[in-house]
Amino acid sequence: MPTDARCLVETDDSSPTVRLFGVLDRSEVQAVRDALLARLWRRPGVLLVDLSGVRIPDPLARDALDEVCRAVADWPAAELLLDPDGPPREAPPEPIEVELPPVVEAAREARVLVTGGCVRWGLPELVEPACIAVTEMVNNVVAHAVTPMTLRLAPRGGALHLAVRDHSTGRPAYGGPAPVDSVGGRGLLLIDTVARRWGSTALPDGKVVWCVLYPEDEAAYRN
Repeated sequence: MPTDARCLVETDDSSPTVRLFGVLDRSEVQAVRDALLARLWRRPGVLLVDLSGVRIPDPLARDALDEVCRAVADWPAAELLLDPDGPPREAPPEPIEVELPPVVEAAREARVLVTGGCVRWGLPELVEPACIAVTEMVNNVVAHAVTPMTLRLAPRGGALHLAVRDHSTGRPAYGGPAPVDSVGGRGLLLIDTVARRWGSTALPDGKVVWCVLYPEDEAAYRN
C-alpha cells in the first residue's frame, strides 16, 4: 500500500497551524473533520490549515473541508482558514468560558458570566436576550445531555457569540413554534427568537450548540 494512501493530520496545541499530509478522499473526510473541530474547540482563535502536503483528487473532499470552515464560522473566538495567503489574520478577542456541571444551578452561573461579558464588551443591550439564550442552552444540557459542559462567549463584529459544548451526541431539533397547549418544547423557540443565527456542530464526543446575537436586533425589537 502506498504511504500516501491516507490523510494524516499533524496537530500541535502550541501552534496555530495544522498540517495535512497524504491523500484526502471521501473515506478520510470524517476523520479529518473531527480532528479539525476538536482542535479548534480545545484552542480557540485562528486556526490555519496547511494543505501544501496533501493531495485532494476528489472535489467533494475539498468541499467537505470548506463545510468545516462554515460549521465553525459562528463559534466564539474561532476561525478556520484553509491554505491561507497574505499576512497573518488578527486574532479574535479572548473568549470567556467556564466549566459547568449538569445541575439546575448551572443556568444561574451561566447568566452571571454572560452578563459580565456583555458589560465588559460594551453590549449591555444584549444582557437580557443573551441570558434567555444561554439559560435554554444550559438547561437543555441539564435535561437531555446530562454531561459536564463548557460555556464559551466572545464578541465579534459587534455581535455576541455564545456556545455550549457538551458530551452527548444527541442534536437539538427545532420543529417550529410549539402548540399553545403543549408542555415544554419552547427552549429552542426562545433561542430562535432572540438570536439572529443558531445551530449545532457535531464533535467526535459530543456537540457544540451556538448562537449569535446582535444589538441592533434587540433595539429593533424594543422599538
